[in-house]
Amino acid sequence: MASVVLEQASVDLAIFNSRGRALKSEILRRTIGGDLRDERDRSVQVVRALDQISFEAHDGDRIGLIGSNGAGKTTLLRVLSRVYPPTSGRAVVDGRVSTLIDLSMGMDTDATGYENIVMRGIMLGLDATEAKAITADVEEFSELGDYLSLPIRTYSSGMMLRLAFAVSTVVQPDILILDEIIGVGDARFKDRAEKRVQNMISNASIVFIASHDNGAIRRFCNRTLWLKGGKLMMDGAPDEVFAAYNPEEHTPAE
Repeated sequence: MASVVLEQASVDLAIFNSRGRALKSEILRRTIGGDLRDERDRSVQVVRALDQISFEAHDGDRIGLIGSNGAGKTTLLRVLSRVYPPTSGRAVVDGRVSTLIDLSMGMDTDATGYENIVMRGIMLGLDATEAKAITADVEEFSELGDYLSLPIRTYSSGMMLRLAFAVSTVVQPDILILDEIIGVGDARFKDRAEKRVQNMISNASIVFIASHDNGAIRRFCNRTLWLKGGKLMMDGAPDEVFAAYNPEEHTPAE
């Protein structure tokens, strides 16, 4: 059984050489989330991106993350993805994780599509034999044909996303992490992609979705976490959390 336990988990991120650059500091704060903190070394700004977050998730939880831009949603997703370890507190993530935050992570532009299928598969936790075994599925779903034999630096951005999406969604995870509901490519491929994601949501033990689309949260989730300034403000049923969350008071950054 998959499970997630966060106990007083905080994430501090150091931003170097940003002293005296108020605009840059504000952009960094809004991009990463949390609060800027002064340290003795004035050439360093420290962002408290997550501040003592505690919650548990277990089989059957479909959890939506809401909050304005810079609230800490993406940082929390990266902790859940095991990309960021907590600076303090702890995060225990038990189960195979698949994240659709950065589809192109780990892709080598000088390698062929086929080579990237295997490399990305290994990054998703497969061994070499298992990674090679997903090739046929990726071929069929991506519909890239002979382009898979070419270096992916020759691909258009749309082709790159199709390959990355096909590989990232070929493995059914225990814990699925989404930053918005993804639609990729033309209308026909987008429809297939949405159905594939919905199937992954249905079959995953635990799902996390960060989204500004309240309808998507209500559609897919049975629980919602509201983040503000890196802090967990509320954890409850979607309608209860949305009733407490007033987006007009937390205007997203442009």
